Amino acid sequence: MAIAALFDLNGTVVDDMRVHGALWRDAALALGADVPAMMFIRDWAGATSEEVVRRISPRPLDASEVRAVVDAKEARYLETYRDHVTEVPGAVALVRRLRGAGVPIALATAAPGPNRALALDGLGLSDAFDWIQGPEGIARGKPAPDIFLAAAAGLGVAPGDCIVFEDALNGVRAALAAGMRAVGVTTICTREELASVGSHWVLDDFHTLPADLEAAFSGG
Repeated sequence: MAIAALFDLNGTVVDDMRVHGALWRDAALALGADVPAMMFIRDWAGATSEEVVRRISPRPLDASEVRAVVDAKEARYLETYRDHVTEVPGAVALVRRLRGAGVPIALATAAPGPNRALALDGLGLSDAFDWIQGPEGIARGKPAPDIFLAAAAGLGVAPGDCIVFEDALNGVRAALAAGMRAVGVTTICTREELASVGSHWVLDDFHTLPADLEAAFSGG
């Protein structure tokens, strides 16, 4: 079986994490909580939106209240980012190149469907993935391995045959917990931070892959 590539979306393929951080901070303030934007960007990246809302709320919320906060935040994201979709440098070309080489390729992201569509359509990648795994039906967000395991199952690939591209520390942790190798991308974290949580490779962008990573995808 060929090695498969699993990509996170936000901060890995599309460069939008600071937008999410600002919008989550606004949502927290509306709930009466003063949470720094960087906490969302760095510490909670990869969690499901519902998990984030329950963490920031100073009082217990029922399911309908959580849903309302999530829907309001995501509507603002679509409005704010619609005309500003930008790739992480080199991501689109890498996804296209791997697909063209016959590498099984999946997207594994906590982003809801409309957010995924906005990013993938905006980057011309709506047809680029063999499998797209969102948070639907996933019990736990990252750092739990659930979403990566589901993506591997969707591809029909063993977890040990997957290499994950991630920008978030919790995403790297999730990949390792799934028994996969991880590539950390320095969109929001430093090389040292990504290495410290176990990234097998660390990249500043996708323009050039290390020789041993290229070899892994080519069967070398």
